[in-house]
Amino acid sequence: MHFYNGAKSLIKQNIREYGMYIALFVIILIFSVMTDGLFISSRNISNLLDATGYIAVLAVGMTLVIVIRHIDLSVGFAAGFMGAIAAILLTQAGVPFYLTIPIILVLGIAIGLLNGVLIASIGIPSFVASLAGMLIFRGALLQVTEETGTIVIDDDNFNAIGNGYIPEIARVDDLSLLSLIVGVVAILLYIYSRFSNRKNKLKYKFDVVSRGIFALELIFVSAIIAYITWIIAGYNGFSWTVIIMLFVVIVYHFLTTKTVLGRHIYAVGSNPEAAHLSGINVKKITYVVFGSMGMLAGLSGILFTSRMESATTTAGTLFELDAIAAAYIGGVSAAGGVGKVTGSIIGALVMASLTSGMNLLGVGISYQYMIRGGVLAAAVIFDVMTRKKRG
Repeated sequence: MHFYNGAKSLIKQNIREYGMYIALFVIILIFSVMTDGLFISSRNISNLLDATGYIAVLAVGMTLVIVIRHIDLSVGFAAGFMGAIAAILLTQAGVPFYLTIPIILVLGIAIGLLNGVLIASIGIPSFVASLAGMLIFRGALLQVTEETGTIVIDDDNFNAIGNGYIPEIARVDDLSLLSLIVGVVAILLYIYSRFSNRKNKLKYKFDVVSRGIFALELIFVSAIIAYITWIIAGYNGFSWTVIIMLFVVIVYHFLTTKTVLGRHIYAVGSNPEAAHLSGINVKKITYVVFGSMGMLAGLSGILFTSRMESATTTAGTLFELDAIAAAYIGGVSAAGGVGKVTGSIIGALVMASLTSGMNLLGVGISYQYMIRGGVLAAAVIFDVMTRKKRG
């Protein structure tokens, strides 16, 4: 009975966080049954994770933007435009891929900082400033691709970012050994992170869940990571896209949970006026968050362009809406101050799983848009209802 009450209390206190994991689990279960297991085949899971990459990277940046009570509508076409610039540098300017990537990331930071200046220094609402950026980058993308319509990239190293897999050092029972090692490291990092978090809470006399519930949580999540690793290792192993996505999540999770900058970002989101009065430079935080968003838009553009092996006039279409949807489904609050980057990845996986499952079932594109819209609406309603209960 004590165990049951503990589980109930855990779910109630963390309903926002656990709700999306449950939703993802239910979606995977439903599609697995409806497609006779095709949905959880090695090939489909690998393709699903690769298709999630460029949106997940954007969703991480968008989470922080929404946390500080802003929005960035320009990131989709900014990603498409920067992907096209990368294609031009590689094909027409002869710049090697190892220089092209940092150039694009720096360009992304500059674009993000420009947004930050318009919003924080001039005082233009983020919706309007980023809408203007969206139109500008849409036009810029058309301008740089209008001669050919499509810029084909024949650089194998660059294209490997979106289509390649980490090297195989050996295969054990037809499983990629290096991918198995990556999975084990991911599980160890997760367990270390949870133990570290629990230790800090106990140190400062915060409430923690019982040991039994804590152990159950560790076993459940570790089992999921192990299962996904096993499936992927049986195909081609982890792709470079997934490795980049995991790296971005780990870096941003550390920044937001373990650094002063992270605490300041959430303080600004919770109450900008109080943050300003307590000595936090709200303008500086806005610059950092939008600069980071621009850099991740550049990375998203690189991932998408390398996956397509070309830059097209339609690249970036609706990327920003998918990223916003992923952030909200992942538990970020429209009121600001609440949201985790790990949640945004789960949100991106929910959206990608819905698309993949509906494609396998042959659901029409019109119904797909309506269902995805319904899921987004449900996530925001869920956010509002849980905030009312807490209030």
